[in-house]
Amino acid sequence: MSLVSDWMRLMTAHDVARLLPDISQLRGLCRSMAVLEAILSPEWSSRYHSFAAGWGPGEEMASMSNGSGDEYSIVFSVAGAYIRGFAHEAVMSPYGNDGPWPGVLDSVPQVFRHCVEEPAFCDEDGMPIVTACLWRAANDQRWWVGEIDYPDGVSDPDGAAYLFARLVDPAPEAFQRFAEDYYEVPVDLDAVRHVYALRPLTQAVVATLNADPSLEDLADDLAAARYPSVVR
Repeated sequence: MSLVSDWMRLMTAHDVARLLPDISQLRGLCRSMAVLEAILSPEWSSRYHSFAAGWGPGEEMASMSNGSGDEYSIVFSVAGAYIRGFAHEAVMSPYGNDGPWPGVLDSVPQVFRHCVEEPAFCDEDGMPIVTACLWRAANDQRWWVGEIDYPDGVSDPDGAAYLFARLVDPAPEAFQRFAEDYYEVPVDLDAVRHVYALRPLTQAVVATLNADPSLEDLADDLAAARYPSVVR
């Protein structure tokens, strides 16, 4: 195993906080990944990444779900951004510890407390489903994480290394590797770069990634991501 792989396995939310792009760049990255997956996978249920511009009043939400119980949600608003991640096999799972791991949610500021209590991010008993949490107010200069005593001798204790791998490596090549592995098809790197740059989407770019969908087919997904398109 490479040194990079070893380091990634030992990553926690505190390491992620140092590597994440700022709010604007993170939002753009999330929009791009959602659009790329909409092109590659017309079936919404098969996608990892999605983006909902109309999540709530004045709020947008980016999300990831691998279909096996691992997920994250990122709420963007004028207040800033709130990130909730859940890795179902992580030792810091609330289901193995009578609730969220100490420190994960304790320091979340009041402006984001409604996200902690959001029913979509809690189970049927109202317990937050979370193993990693980060936040950044609009005027902050960095991302924040609570004061946490991580369990000793455990790789990826909060799931952060797996959950946020593509967020801390915002290069088009990282998405290309993910998509080729997941969808088992060649993925054109220039097309990924086009979408990552948030350049207007054309039918030619769509066809390079997937010959089946048209821009019209993607209209709802493009609107959800507030992504520009031109008919061509």
